[in-house]
Amino acid sequence: MKIRVNGNPCETESTGLYDLRKELGAGGENLVVILNGYQTQEDIAIHGGDEIVLIQKGELPPQEAMEAMLCARHTPGVYEKVKAAHVAVAGLGGLGSQIALALARTGVGNLHLIDFDVVEPSNLNRQQYRICHLGMPKAQALLQEIGEINPYVCVTAERLRLTEQNCIDTLRGDDIICEAFDVPEAKAMLVNTVLAECPEKYVVSASGMAGYGSGNEIRTRRVMKNLYVCGDGETGAKPGCGLMAPRVGICAGHQANMVLRIILNELEA
Repeated sequence: MKIRVNGNPCETESTGLYDLRKELGAGGENLVVILNGYQTQEDIAIHGGDEIVLIQKGELPPQEAMEAMLCARHTPGVYEKVKAAHVAVAGLGGLGSQIALALARTGVGNLHLIDFDVVEPSNLNRQQYRICHLGMPKAQALLQEIGEINPYVCVTAERLRLTEQNCIDTLRGDDIICEAFDVPEAKAMLVNTVLAECPEKYVVSASGMAGYGSGNEIRTRRVMKNLYVCGDGETGAKPGCGLMAPRVGICAGHQANMVLRIILNELEA
């Protein structure tokens, strides 16, 4: 029977996970066993085409096995599709920095990160940066972070302010664009320009995630064929209503999940 173990083709006569572990000499209490995205310690039957990952906790795996281990908890068949995707994240603040890291952990193969700003102390309450990043361009800081999380992602990081004049050329190679700006005018410019000039591209935008209202009010809506909007649609930042990690993170998760769904051709919100 032909299966894959740690990303490599494997021929086996074993019919269950326990027999396979014995066959491969893999055991001990520190062994993590993942079958088709499901972590288990049970003796589950295996079948041709199954994907099995064996990880020893506390050990640095060989480089050739690392990529398979990073995506071991994915649903089977997902990784190949996300690895081929080209996604842009425009704006790398509270939304964009979290979206970028979520997509990198998911294994999106080509990420285009765009922001003109640098990291400053007030960003740290909700954005995925650290004190060591203060003063660094956000695009460069995220490039470093992603390299430590998933080095198999191809990241293009640009310190750039997107405008109506440059956004089409800048985003030409991207299939899905995540709008993650703070300024309403910038949001409208990006969404309107991309939808008008590149109707084949998908845009995942955000509106309404400030404050500490119920997280259940944040949702994803498909407002046009190629436009999705995540958020509560109402709660913007203003004096007395700031931006904080929990609600911003919920909205960023909605955006990242919608990107994943589009990649997998699950187009309903």
